[in-house]
Amino acid sequence: MEHRLISAIETALGWSGAGELGKEFARGSLDDPGLISRVLTPNHLLDIVMRRSLNRPQFRVFQEGKEVHPAVYVTDSVSPRGQSIPMVNMHSLGRLLGEGATVILDQANVFDPTMEVACRALQWWSHERVQVNAYLTTNEASGFPLHWDDHDVVIVQLAGEKGWEVRGTSRAAPLYRDADSNDTPSEEIIWSGVMKTGDVMHIPRGHWHQATRVGHGSGKSLHVTFGITKRTGASWLAWLGDWCREKEIFRHDLDRAPGVVFHPLTNAAAELIAERTPADFLTAYEQVMPLPRQVPFLDIFGRLDAVVCTTHFPPRIEENGETVDVLASGKKLTLTAKALPSLRLLLNGRPVFLSRTASVVGAELAEVAEILVKEELCAVLTPELSSGYTGLVTDAAS
Repeated sequence: MEHRLISAIETALGWSGAGELGKEFARGSLDDPGLISRVLTPNHLLDIVMRRSLNRPQFRVFQEGKEVHPAVYVTDSVSPRGQSIPMVNMHSLGRLLGEGATVILDQANVFDPTMEVACRALQWWSHERVQVNAYLTTNEASGFPLHWDDHDVVIVQLAGEKGWEVRGTSRAAPLYRDADSNDTPSEEIIWSGVMKTGDVMHIPRGHWHQATRVGHGSGKSLHVTFGITKRTGASWLAWLGDWCREKEIFRHDLDRAPGVVFHPLTNAAAELIAERTPADFLTAYEQVMPLPRQVPFLDIFGRLDAVVCTTHFPPRIEENGETVDVLASGKKLTLTAKALPSLRLLLNGRPVFLSRTASVVGAELAEVAEILVKEELCAVLTPELSSGYTGLVTDAAS
């Protein structure tokens, strides 16, 4: 799936693909002002917050370096029947932002179609899971103190400016669950400066960093952080731990008798390692991801006019002579070989308008589309979902 934001990020950072992810700190600027405002604006972020019932830790507010208790900005909206739903009090939130505060919305891709599509495109690009967090800071509010993340991040400054300091690592390739707490910051400053509207930055896992608007006077900053969690050797070994249960020898109790020999067990472990390689793990990881959230397709709502593939990773299409298999999200679909042109079109990650493209790939396009939607590998292209692609991803006909 070609996405305008990913292409712009690659150009800004001087990358030629996802292979540079996690290697070195990089910084640059987008050369497309229209793209920046298209992704997210401060007002749109606040509109998202206003229309949903949000709770911590997904939604948080910080002021003077400390988290503001939700009771300060969340009130219960009571229906005429007395049902109570916690909602952000926008008046109270506005007062906090006027004084200077930082608003954080984790997993903005869950609530906004543009963020959803951007994360899915990044997942297809990197072959890793991606989520995006949004940070809105006003006036001279400070951000988080010096810290490191257990995943690689790509930061896009969408409005205003914010001061940053990025340092080197104090432990090579640290993990969330690790043998070392890794709580002593590195003294090596890699970059210190101001991120302005349109700037992009890549901070690899383990690099210490902090951001603030202290000293910048009145104003605002909005940036989004795409968190990309890559698989590690530890991830592979954890996966092997699940597979070992298939073999009886691993299900038996460990013998505590003095002088017991564990060679059969260690030999079985060596065989398992040889049977299921890291490459096998990476392939399996993509295939077993659960189905994404999407609007269900029901005939009573009307005919199927447009669809888009919404799997977390690109589906695999395997040709087998007279049949073709589709593997994605733990499913395997087998169709006749004549469905191959339709499958290639429908599973390329771009919106497909059936009436425009049926003449190109064949009359079976609508039937194949309906199968993929019912199996939830593709989703109905509702106006809301379509808005996430508009101006960022060309449709299949294009």
